[in-house]
Amino acid sequence: MKNLLFWTVLTIGLPLACTSQQPVSVKSGPWRAALKTAGGELPFGLDIQPNPDGKTYSVFALNGGERLKLDTATVQNDSLRIPMRLFESELVGKVTDNRIQGVWRKRRTGNEYQVLPFEAHYGVTSRFAPNGRPANVNVSGKWATLFRATAGSDTTLAVGVFDQNGDRLTGTFLTPTGDYRYLEGNVYGDSLFLSTFDGNHAYLFKAKLQPDGTLRGTYRSGATYTETWNARKDPKADLPDPATLTYLKPGNKTISFRFPDANGTLISSNDARFKNKVVILQILGSWCPNCMDETNFLSPWYKKNRDRGVEIVGLAFEKSADLKESGPKLQRMVNRFNIDYPVVLAGTNDKVEASKALPALNRVVAFPTTIVLDKKGNVRHIHTGFSGPGTGTYYDEYVEEFNRLVDKLVAE
Repeated sequence: MKNLLFWTVLTIGLPLACTSQQPVSVKSGPWRAALKTAGGELPFGLDIQPNPDGKTYSVFALNGGERLKLDTATVQNDSLRIPMRLFESELVGKVTDNRIQGVWRKRRTGNEYQVLPFEAHYGVTSRFAPNGRPANVNVSGKWATLFRATAGSDTTLAVGVFDQNGDRLTGTFLTPTGDYRYLEGNVYGDSLFLSTFDGNHAYLFKAKLQPDGTLRGTYRSGATYTETWNARKDPKADLPDPATLTYLKPGNKTISFRFPDANGTLISSNDARFKNKVVILQILGSWCPNCMDETNFLSPWYKKNRDRGVEIVGLAFEKSADLKESGPKLQRMVNRFNIDYPVVLAGTNDKVEASKALPALNRVVAFPTTIVLDKKGNVRHIHTGFSGPGTGTYYDEYVEEFNRLVDKLVAE
């Protein structure tokens, strides 16, 4: 998916508060967290549990059916630090009994940080604060959706998939380049509210059901980015075929590559390990949550299938093409997902530059993109985007189709 975060930028880091002499204790259990944005609160859940060492905490971000494990949290004096090293971001705040108050900050480059105020309250389980208006509509189902940028004419077709139970709402939006992952929220009166936070992306959706049965609302990403959106209920709503968006230029049959891994070792399409094998090329970035969803599928899948004559290569496009800068990020990703296949630095995450790095393709439309080659090295399938587990049946269908294709190519 396209990166839609725009921020207030600080050129220096923010120190932890240090007013207490003894480290505070953080209550275990559910916390209702919220980022403060121009569009209002962007809520998400946290589950904080003490570790056996008595000094650190295990923390999970809660969005719909997802329990996203964050890195080990630590306490310094009166403040809790929850890092998300894969995305170079962290939640850090002062703990006072039932409240944590501080910031979410995310590194851009050098000593520049993107920052939003953050607050969490212990024991609160409601997503969006009840407004005294019980839900009087049900928005469950599929919705043909159009997002429109407030500046310019940029539009994005999407399919909203919602499941409402009382006033609780879960679901996601699928787009031609990926999905918005796990969304959770509420329906109050005739209006819906949805949000998600995964350490990199922070999304907030609001909409009101109109007299004509359509939904009209706003979508906010991070601190300031805003789009409007409208949707109509349509059980047949669908998107363009993801196999038609990126394709080989005429005269090309394969994809050639030669890039370094995190340690500087060059990995080439001509290496012996790829000969006479089905090869899957995963175009990704460590900064991309949709790519992490795909990696979370591919990493264990490879362990189960590598002995069948299948190889995977991760072609990572990062914010910097400098291996000194991006190599450690790739290694963190490899460690986080226990990846056994090679992941190489292929270039920067600009789609034009990524297209130049793989000149046999017409263009790189989205991160992730998956390219499947047969045993002769010929490209047999290119899939743009990835429908992650937050999409429910769409994810199940993708996994089934992926396995069916690989089975076919292995048998050839």
